Amino acid sequence: MAVKMIIDTDPGIDDAMAIFYAAAASDIDLLGLTTVFGNVTTDIATRNALRLLEAADLELPVAHGAEAPLELPPFTPSAHVHGDEGFGDIPAVTPKGQPVDEDAADFLCRMAREHKGELVLCPIGPLTNIALAIQRDPEFAQNVARIVIMGGSLNEGGNITPHAEANIYHDPHSADVVFASGAKVVMVGLDVTHRILCTKADFTAIAAQAPELGGMLQEMSVFYLKFYETVGKFDGCSLHDPAAVIACTHPELFETQPVPMRVSCEGETSGATLADPDSQRTPVDVCIGVQSDAVKTLFFKRLSLLP
Repeated sequence: MAVKMIIDTDPGIDDAMAIFYAAAASDIDLLGLTTVFGNVTTDIATRNALRLLEAADLELPVAHGAEAPLELPPFTPSAHVHGDEGFGDIPAVTPKGQPVDEDAADFLCRMAREHKGELVLCPIGPLTNIALAIQRDPEFAQNVARIVIMGGSLNEGGNITPHAEANIYHDPHSADVVFASGAKVVMVGLDVTHRILCTKADFTAIAAQAPELGGMLQEMSVFYLKFYETVGKFDGCSLHDPAAVIACTHPELFETQPVPMRVSCEGETSGATLADPDSQRTPVDVCIGVQSDAVKTLFFKRLSLLP
């Protein structure tokens, strides 16, 4: 049976990779997208989400989400990772579709009620929309089957500061709300995503197999790979967001450890995801190992099915 899924997203190049993967995966029943700030502003994220669905020929709801963190002041996304418009050097295009009237948190609450015990939520940006849904509906955390997040790390350290992974860093208070919620949470963080690398040759190959959408990803990847080179990583880009989507349907490819978690929300460690063994919190299933080759093979196998 296909996994009923909503992806909460801030597209973003690796977000595009994750969404196209979900579009191609027969074991995913994608019910919609919710958008959030992060790689880009929420307005651009909503535009990009609609554009990606149209490119993949999917008619699905997109719900516009939070435009600022739960408690921190708003910030301006940096363009050096994903480009001014989110897709590297690809210029902006106005999609035909429009977001739904509900905001992201209300949409998530309603969908969790309608698909109680079945909905898998996959946030691949800051966790603001999920925290708001938890705060608005006391039953939300129990209505969702799982929340599989791309973010954080247990042992790997950070990628935006020495301590913090970017999605958590951009709204640590929301992440802590999610970890404290009692929901079944799976954390697909840097401990595993740093082990899965995509190279220039990989993107060239997928463009040859899927000229339209694979070609779009290959064009985006030029900018993305250049960024990785500027931080000294010349062997490719990490498969961050697609790994979280794959973990939703193929948990056997990941080794997890149950760990109660909290998030530092101040000082130089702000955004750090920390083990909190003495707390009464429901343990998070933290991914600490991954069958990297199998995940990467599955990712490109599914993308090759795209037009």
